[in-house]
Amino acid sequence: MNALPQRKPLGHEIPSWVRDGEIYFITICAENRAARPLIQGTIAHNLLESVAYLNDHDQWFARLFLVMPDHVHGLISFRADNSMPRRITAWKSFTTKQFGVKWQDRFFDHRLRRDESLDEKAHYIRMNPVRAGLVDAPEKWPHVLDGYKRLG
Repeated sequence: MNALPQRKPLGHEIPSWVRDGEIYFITICAENRAARPLIQGTIAHNLLESVAYLNDHDQWFARLFLVMPDHVHGLISFRADNSMPRRITAWKSFTTKQFGVKWQDRFFDHRLRRDESLDEKAHYIRMNPVRAGLVDAPEKWPHVLDGYKRLG
């Protein structure tokens, strides 16, 4: 029997040739997705507050960040001197210690390229709760932070 090839995990370090401030589509999943841990109690609000804090302190810039019951999506820019994997790992660690969120080890990132539309990715993220049947319109989902707006 032939063994299947093993997938080699790709690193998340941003190559030196990528311009500072490029936008990344990020997905981070909770460990126990079936339990819907991210919308229990004040967890979603606390996650959004922590994202706003990082925005305010120039650690990253989340243009859009949405909390689903079992994962988060974001459109985030990172400064060249603040590596994406270190910043996300630090955020995950903080939210685990402060709010008890348990995350999967890895995360997904995709750099938006010139031929990709920021608006299309933002629409995809905002429609996520609608596609999941949680609300009938994206503006009804309460667990979202628009980086151009402040939390209410």
